[in-house]
Amino acid sequence: MQMNINGKPVTLEADGDMPLLWALRDVIGLTGTKYGCGAGLCGACTVHLDGAPVRACQTPVADVGTAKITTIEGLSATDLGRKLQAAWAALDVPQCGYCQGGQLMAAAALLRDTPKPSDDDIDAAMAGNLCRCGTYTRIRAAIKQVAGVRA
Repeated sequence: MQMNINGKPVTLEADGDMPLLWALRDVIGLTGTKYGCGAGLCGACTVHLDGAPVRACQTPVADVGTAKITTIEGLSATDLGRKLQAAWAALDVPQCGYCQGGQLMAAAALLRDTPKPSDDDIDAAMAGNLCRCGTYTRIRAAIKQVAGVRA
């Protein structure tokens, strides 16, 4: 299969039923996307397919087709990704850090679609991304900081 991952063409030799998560981590070596629950409920495996956040653990590689895949590694190369990461660091958002790749991917999709989000917008966009450390208020504050919205 030919795929576009983080703006680069990648040839993937894998069964079409393989979850995108395992293709990214085990075949291609992009380990920033994390395995959390394996059922698409926690958001740790969030990546973008043509800009839309999806759960890589529930997306078979055969379903990707010609979509452009962006992982946390690819997000880091964008202006928005760097701004989000800087806000995350400035506000001490991560504690254990395990869920943060998925959190950042969801936040980037939100800000791309809603540049000045309200609390309700943030809650709706981030609802599927769980943080065991409970840093939700800092996540919201970081998103607002990047958006230039008063916390």
